[in-house]
Amino acid sequence: MLRLALRNLLQNKMRLGLSVSGVALALSLILALDAIFVGAQQRLSAFIDESRADIFVAQRGVRTMHMSGSVLPAAVVEDLRAVPGVTRADPILYVASPVVVGQKRAPAYIIGLASNASLGTPWRIARGAPRPGPGEVIIDRLVADEAGVDLGDTVKLLGRDFRVAGLAEGTVTLTNSVAFITMDDFAGARGGAPVVSYVLVQAAPGEAAPALARRIEAALPAVTALPREEFSREERSLTRDMMTDVITVMNMVGFLIGLSVLALTVYMATFARRAEFGVLKAIGAGNPQLYAAVIAQAAVSVVLGLAIGVAFTLLLAGAVPLFAPELTLTVSAASVARVAGLALVIAALSAVLPIRQIADLDPAMVFRGG
Repeated sequence: MLRLALRNLLQNKMRLGLSVSGVALALSLILALDAIFVGAQQRLSAFIDESRADIFVAQRGVRTMHMSGSVLPAAVVEDLRAVPGVTRADPILYVASPVVVGQKRAPAYIIGLASNASLGTPWRIARGAPRPGPGEVIIDRLVADEAGVDLGDTVKLLGRDFRVAGLAEGTVTLTNSVAFITMDDFAGARGGAPVVSYVLVQAAPGEAAPALARRIEAALPAVTALPREEFSREERSLTRDMMTDVITVMNMVGFLIGLSVLALTVYMATFARRAEFGVLKAIGAGNPQLYAAVIAQAAVSVVLGLAIGVAFTLLLAGAVPLFAPELTLTVSAASVARVAGLALVIAALSAVLPIRQIADLDPAMVFRGG
């Protein structure tokens, strides 16, 4: 049946091209919207993913950074360093606060770094210093370009002026960015008792992060310790829940539009081949064979369209950041598999619709020109 379906499809290459193009366009829309959604989620957890820490330690019960408040006594850092299996523990201070340049306010997550920190530091520097010094800040290059500032210029955050010492890359999301200052400057601006927000822990070689996290919680009952992967997953889950009302609805609308186009394309392509199926029926093909041929043709159209759609989406993923650097498209294998499965189901159902007409088709109508 597959050979028969291919031969039938290739009889009219123009019709095949239009059918596959319609499927590819529909699937590209679905894949692109999903890639934007996945890319936005990954950008939101970029600081965690790029921190080089094995474990994040927070106040008891705190499992995320976004929309969370964690306050730990500064003494907890030395307690963590004494836990067997911990080779490094770097504290950070953290708050969501805008970077202000004149009348412009760029939402940001402010990270206060210890002077000797090696974990949680800027992971990619475009220009300037890799670490902030006293009275200095490292902001994202895109934020600086948007605000019209450069190295050596002054910006305001936490109510104080800071000199731009470095320009980072990869910290901008659809909603904010990350800015880095020293922990002393952060503490001086905020005041209060000596505290830290989170402690980033590095495990000894060969030490499993989950086991070390449990050991930390057993030694320090007032903290929550999560391996980096789990902490990042919790962060993405929170932001996904927050974006559900907007991005997920947009994704679903695009998905339904794409599937509608796919269904219509497959239906019209199958319906247009009634005459070919009539010939097959006239020379003795049974309905089960015709049904199998119809479904096989739909599957071939979807597979070809999916291949083109994935290639086009990957091309978009590479091209879009050149024009909109804050936007990242991530095409995941899980997304492709999910879209492929649903597309095959929709294609089969769409092909089944004209099958009843094919089953009732009188072969004599073909030879009479009907």
